[in-house]
Amino acid sequence: MEHRAATPEMPQVYLNHVQRDVMTVVQAKDTVLVAGRAFGKGVVHALWNLRNFQRMPRSCTGFVSANIKRALTNTLPSMFVHWENWGFLRNLHWCIGIKPPQAWGWDTPRFKVANYENVISFYNGSIGFIISQDRTGTSNSHSFDAVDVDEAKFIDYEQFKDETMPANRGNRQYYGQHFFHHSMLITSDMPVTKKGSWFLDWDKKCDPELIEVIRGAACELAYISSRVRDMRSKGVEPPPYLKDEMRRLHTDLCRLRAVAVDYREVSTIDNLEVVGKAFIRQLKRDLPPLTFQTSVLCKRIGIARDGFYNKMTESTKYSATNFSYLDSLEYKFDKIKEPSCLMDADVDPTRQICIAFDFNANINWLVAGQPQGHELKVVKSFFVKYDRKLNELVDDFCKYYRHHKAKKVVFYYDSTAIGSNYAVNDEDFRFVIVKAFRRRGWQVVEKYIGRPMAHIEKQLMINRMFAGEAKLKIRINRENNEDLLISIQTAGVYNGKKDKRGEKLPETDTPEGRLEARTDGSDAFDTLAIGCERFPAASVSIAGIASSF
Repeated sequence: MEHRAATPEMPQVYLNHVQRDVMTVVQAKDTVLVAGRAFGKGVVHALWNLRNFQRMPRSCTGFVSANIKRALTNTLPSMFVHWENWGFLRNLHWCIGIKPPQAWGWDTPRFKVANYENVISFYNGSIGFIISQDRTGTSNSHSFDAVDVDEAKFIDYEQFKDETMPANRGNRQYYGQHFFHHSMLITSDMPVTKKGSWFLDWDKKCDPELIEVIRGAACELAYISSRVRDMRSKGVEPPPYLKDEMRRLHTDLCRLRAVAVDYREVSTIDNLEVVGKAFIRQLKRDLPPLTFQTSVLCKRIGIARDGFYNKMTESTKYSATNFSYLDSLEYKFDKIKEPSCLMDADVDPTRQICIAFDFNANINWLVAGQPQGHELKVVKSFFVKYDRKLNELVDDFCKYYRHHKAKKVVFYYDSTAIGSNYAVNDEDFRFVIVKAFRRRGWQVVEKYIGRPMAHIEKQLMINRMFAGEAKLKIRINRENNEDLLISIQTAGVYNGKKDKRGEKLPETDTPEGRLEARTDGSDAFDTLAIGCERFPAASVSIAGIASSF
């Protein structure tokens, strides 16, 4: 008896005006959608891939992600949720990470799959390969019929161009009649680094006049189709010229769409009817200003090239995914709803973690790192805003590192943590932090580093660390420090010091009131870097093997 259920009929799906234009009107072969958070990119991916999987049975799509951690926590779950809501059920119409049993009666892919570990299988034989760029060569020996790229700002373009794009080829004898064969869907929010901006060049490939011609032809086809349906509903056979016109328009549309590139930049506000005004206000309240500008309003922000951290390069950043742990989950997404340090491969769980803070009435930061050999790895950063203060910040850290074996932190702080508070009690920041960690079962080694270092001295020392000319070379985990990297990369110089004027500006109800990047996060990073470089703490692993930071 076949396992496969009947193909569900697509329910009515609400699309905002951009989603509707992209997916039902323009339908360009290549679509580049630069959109803010919660715009609804997941709906576009779900519809786009459902169309390709269904209309190109037994085809192969490449799902490109910067690393498997992002694919499992961001990209795929969103698409699968929409599929489930539309009646396409896991292990009934699709599955992931397993070879569909023969008893299910599913069609087989056109080309044999050797290993289904990173494969999405559809009941009609269509498959999707999950291409993780931190596993080199995952595009090799494949021949894709479409390529799906989410969170493109994290994609290494050179690797994508050399490994994946050449694989989007072949099979024209099977699917060449479809205008979307060999299509690409690329989505992201607005990047803030030069390396992450590679897909913005697609705007030069987009021909606005061609897009308008497609819209006009689609509108005319929809009008004639409506007339034909109306006639048939009244029992009247449409005249042949209307049918001929429909066929002509359909053919013309396919030809136009087959060569079209649809590039657009849209903000979260374009999905306002779904997310609501309260959600936009919450994002504005909770996100650092520059993150709000780029990730929500989708505005292009210039990158500081003569900034405070002018020796930082792209090589400073690294990825560190614990593949064995993520593979062991077998794509059970409910197990990773609350991320933890088990996903990270850059932290030694038997050794202490170094931490530093920055204190502000509206935003407080915690930056965590671990000196390893001659490197200081900045492994994770956290921030809380407004009503959430230091206790909640420590909570977030302890929750993320709940599986860390050595429950011990080295707390670096300067004079700003002593004798200062939020004017609500007599407990200063240092006391609150130490008490919060100990209450949660963590040991705290306090390291006082004195008064804040002069800006010029600090800039020289940290840039030497970035350049590898100090005791420790700074490396930053890009996946775990997205907001911190924005704070660091956009920190400018004013009157010979770090430009901290943005911290003093009040938040307003207009985006213009929050244009400058705040440097609070970079200040916490400074304290961590100075502490680890100038005030190293002895480290003893829980296994009893002593070494020295």
